[in-house]
Amino acid sequence: MSQETPVAGGDRKGNAVLLRKGSAHKMALKEKIVQIYEAFFQGEDMSAGNANFWDELFLLKVNTLYIETECDKLTGDGLVQVKDNFNMMFERCVEVIKQDNSVRTVNAVHTLCALVRGIYRKSLKDNAFDAINLLIGFDNAESVFQSLVESFNRILSGDFPVALKQLLLKFMLVLVSVTENISQNTLLEYVLINSVYESLIAVLGSPVLRQALGVDAILLLTLLVQYRKHESANPYIVKLSILDDELALTGYAQVVSIALSDFNSDYKARGTEPQSGWFSTLANMVGNMFVGEEKEMAAVKANDSVLLALYEAIHLNRNFITALTHAHTPSIATTPPSSPATDIPPTGDSSGHSLDVQTSPEPDHLPTNLLVTFLEYTSIVIQDTKDETRYNNARLCLIIMTCIAEDQYANSMMHDINMNFRVPLHRLPMRHRKVKFEASPPSRPLACAVLDLMVEFIMSHLMKTMPVELYTRCLGICHRILCYQKKCRVRLQYPWKSLWTALINLLKFILSHENHLLKKSNVFHMCSKIVNIFNLFITYGDTFLPNPNSYDELYYEIIRMHQVFDNVYSMALRYSTSDNEHRESASRLINHLVNIRAIINHFTPKVDNWAATNHLSSLTEEQVLEVVKASYDTLTLKLQDSLDQYERYSEKPRETGFFTQLVRSILLTVRKSVAEIPIDQHTILQEVSTMPPTP
Repeated sequence: MSQETPVAGGDRKGNAVLLRKGSAHKMALKEKIVQIYEAFFQGEDMSAGNANFWDELFLLKVNTLYIETECDKLTGDGLVQVKDNFNMMFERCVEVIKQDNSVRTVNAVHTLCALVRGIYRKSLKDNAFDAINLLIGFDNAESVFQSLVESFNRILSGDFPVALKQLLLKFMLVLVSVTENISQNTLLEYVLINSVYESLIAVLGSPVLRQALGVDAILLLTLLVQYRKHESANPYIVKLSILDDELALTGYAQVVSIALSDFNSDYKARGTEPQSGWFSTLANMVGNMFVGEEKEMAAVKANDSVLLALYEAIHLNRNFITALTHAHTPSIATTPPSSPATDIPPTGDSSGHSLDVQTSPEPDHLPTNLLVTFLEYTSIVIQDTKDETRYNNARLCLIIMTCIAEDQYANSMMHDINMNFRVPLHRLPMRHRKVKFEASPPSRPLACAVLDLMVEFIMSHLMKTMPVELYTRCLGICHRILCYQKKCRVRLQYPWKSLWTALINLLKFILSHENHLLKKSNVFHMCSKIVNIFNLFITYGDTFLPNPNSYDELYYEIIRMHQVFDNVYSMALRYSTSDNEHRESASRLINHLVNIRAIINHFTPKVDNWAATNHLSSLTEEQVLEVVKASYDTLTLKLQDSLDQYERYSEKPRETGFFTQLVRSILLTVRKSVAEIPIDQHTILQEVSTMPPTP
């Protein structure tokens, strides 16, 4: 027999292998690590009789794909047979992480990632075995996890390279995202007992660390908050709700703000790309239509986790409102803000809007805050809610805005005339307008921008597929802001006619599509919300409208558009006097219309009589207002109760299903993003060995 000659060759990754000539086929010699894995999956104990086995093993580059693939191949019985080896490997990895050898630590973390992913992916297909028992063993699970979390906290908080900290955060995200339903991930019980909360907060409080680790730290914290949040006491919820560390809260806000700002900037850049002509415009539009749409959808979906983090901070922690509204300039975003934005008293323009005298003409250097960024982001997302991804993202934005509108301190900041901001809002292009974006909006209190945003949504989504849930949220936000103004007697300089016009147009649309809309929702409930906003103006407008003329204009709009309110009354009367599912809500709407009908019935004859007396076929606005002002004394209105009351937002039970599905979607995205950690192991190892310790 002829002697076979080794020949050098290479695999796809460039790893050197040896091939033998002379056989019927060429066979690659296996890597040493793969040979060890093969023995491992056959149940052999390779460390027996070799005291240096584990030290040597973790110096070898991990083949995570092989581990996960072999786990997938094993049957349920096969997994059980290899259980002792899984337990031993997991425990040895945890022991190695406790040491200070960066190369071994990196390889140990990669091995843990592969084991966890492999076992849990198998357990999702076959529920006949317990993943924790296979990975760690019930008897050792608590002590092993305690050691693992201690190492995590020690490295994250200590003088270790940032790359190593980042790797450990990625591993924790692997742990958190292994199940479709986070509340069924029993691994997290051990992360609740041995908390990583303080380490995550320390990252957010560090200007250096949060730049590299902030996104993952907030994501991990947000997901841990979701674990059985309505079933049992979750310490992460408790601790986040009482957090009062200003540096950490500011860091939290800045991480969210940067993520949303990046999206806003990308959106603006796509809308302002220079074109050389109509042919170029058409070609680019066709060529980039689907690519751009897919990219934007992915970006919106990626922001679900960012918005969820913002929601939890606002919903749970009253102290976070300070970070939400703190002013800073974009150029010093990493520096904690020290004082509100404006030092110069505001002046007024001809429309009554307050204006700041800005010291810098550059818009990018004007004072801003997280709320400004969030409002701009919301204005982008709510433009198109036809697909599920955008709809859910817009819904979450409006839920966040609802929580903000309920907060007394947030309202005081949003209505403060000494804290004015330019809020760039994006608008959906429509037939009657071409401008999508106001590059230099007026500088006003933030409440004006919130109301502009609600008006914009109401006016731009009047379609048969009306997003009723989102409309209800918008009306609720307007109502909450008005309740604050009434309670605190705040006279906001705002063009209220734009809101009244939007609400009346919404009523007109509902009337025009009554039969279609009633098949999918109870429009009488929405109509009552609209009418009660008008009732709030009618009953308490003298306490918060900017001047008496505004009150007169309100009456003028009601009289001018009386046909709409008459038709709403007729529609409600039809349903309240017949046997149908909407009978009760239609009757309530009739009661809510009492004062509006009283105004119409009182002033309309007087206006008609004045026109007849003066032999005029039509009247100007000034002439109608003259009649209105002269006839206030004889008007009788009914005092309606609870106009300034609303049901405070509560996640449970109404929004529980929405957030459950949202978290499932986020977990799936996280699982895909950490499917391979890192993308290039060699690069990470090089960073770990060369980067100086963090300050």
